Amino acid sequence: MFSPLLVLAVTSGDAAHGEAASGITKLTSEFGINPPLILAQILSFTIVAVILWKFAFKPVLATLDERQHKIESGLKDAEDAKAKLAATQEESAAILKQTQVNAGKIIDEARQTAKDHLDRQSQETATRISDMLAKGQQAIELEHRKMLAEARTEIARLVVVTAERVLTKQLSEADRAAYNEAASKELTVV
Repeated sequence: MFSPLLVLAVTSGDAAHGEAASGITKLTSEFGINPPLILAQILSFTIVAVILWKFAFKPVLATLDERQHKIESGLKDAEDAKAKLAATQEESAAILKQTQVNAGKIIDEARQTAKDHLDRQSQETATRISDMLAKGQQAIELEHRKMLAEARTEIARLVVVTAERVLTKQLSEADRAAYNEAASKELTVV
């Protein structure tokens, strides 16, 4: 194929190049090349190429650039999201660890509180038992004194009755009371 410059050089040749021009003319006539038609085709191709470049290729390239930017932005957003996810997972792990530590502390506090409560209840129970034993001892002591007093009175009465029978005489109530009292005093001393 011939270049457009070659064709222009052939058609605009001068007299000095007449010989070369006749060779090119001969060549163009042998191959059936029509220089004005080639120039018209080159001009038509150039116009179509410019129109295609302006109205077809530029928008397509702009769309491709826009998509490329969107893809890059999406990849960057994905990397940012991945970094945020990793940070969130680390934060969640730290929160979970802190929660476990706090739960352990709460469990330890609950155990200590339960132990303290048990100790306090045991002390209160021991105190109540001691109080009950002391009251029981007091009640036994009081009952013991009461029984001793009743026993003294009964012994004094028996002594008086026995003495009355021994003496075989009837004693008056005043004598009987005096003997009872004297017997009680003797038994108290003993």
